[in-house]
Order: sequence, then structure tokens, then C-alpha cells
Amino acid sequence: MLGNAVLVFVAIFLAELPDKTMFATLMLSTRMRRPLAVWIGVSIGYCTHVTVAVLFGSALSKLPERPIHAVVGFVFLGSGILMFHSSRDKREKQDEIKVSRNFFQVVYISTSAILVAEFADLTQLATVGFAVRTGDSLGVAIGAATALCTVSAIAVAAGAWLQRKVKLQLVQRAASVFFIIFGILSLFNSIF
Repeated sequence: MLGNAVLVFVAIFLAELPDKTMFATLMLSTRMRRPLAVWIGVSIGYCTHVTVAVLFGSALSKLPERPIHAVVGFVFLGSGILMFHSSRDKREKQDEIKVSRNFFQVVYISTSAILVAEFADLTQLATVGFAVRTGDSLGVAIGAATALCTVSAIAVAAGAWLQRKVKLQLVQRAASVFFIIFGILSLFNSIF
């Protein structure tokens, strides 16, 4: 079990590190200004996906990939456009509204974002593959969940650092560009 957990941790960590949801987590942490709540929400979302992947094994890999990519593409594209639009608004009221979200609202928003963005993602499908191949559901679940939560912790820490060092408007605009690119790529994958 330990060997499988370590193998899965390394593979999932390396696959998720440059992934769109790592950037989404980074942006959530800069936008929500509640890093612990973002990390808890993102971790809940990731652990839910790991549980689903391990429980349903190979059944998940048979879901239609193109419609899922289309939904994810529209979510990221819409989020990117909305984020870019809101970054143009320089009023302090926007920052007050963001800060006034309570801990549980931020957890909910972060969980929801990851649940949508990670559905049938490469790392979820890889987790399915590891579970089927190794037959060690517990080891795979521990390795995958630990890797995903570690990546999200790195993203939240980077987001908190960015928030202190870089103007929020610049971070939001950069995030919106990434979201739009991920959205277009997901839509492209759903068509071709």
C-alpha cells in the first residue's frame, strides 16, 4: 500500500502542478483573501474526485469526454471573461464585497469550482487507471488526495504571496487570460 501511495503521489503531483486547477486555486486565493478557506474548499473538491475515481474505477473512463470538455470550457471561458471585466472596476467597494465573504462561503465557492473544473480531468482519470491497475484503492486514494492537497497548498501560498506583492488588478487580469485560454482549449478538445 505504501509503495502504491508514493508512486501515485509523485505521478499525480507532477501532473497537477502545471494544471489549470492549480492556477484556479491560486486565483481563488488572491480573489477571496481567505487562504485557509480556499485550501479547505479545494481540498474537499479534490478528495471528492479522488473518492469518485477510486470507487467507480474504470466506469469513469467510459464517460463521454467531449461533452465534459465543453462544459469545463464554457465554465472557464465565462469565469475568465467575468474576472477580466471585474478587474477593470477600480472601485474599492468590489474589494470590500470580496473580503466580506465569510469562511464557509469561500469554502463552498472553492469546492464548487474544483468539482466542476476537475471532473474527468487527466489526474482524475489517472487515479482511475492507478486504482484499476494496482487493485489498491486505499493506497491510490491516499497518494492522489495527498498530492492534490499539496499542490493546492502551494497554489494558495503563492496566491497569498502574490496578493501582498502584486496589484490585485494585475493578478485578476492575468488569471482571466489563463481562464480564457483554458476555456478555449477545453472547447477545442470537445470539438476535435
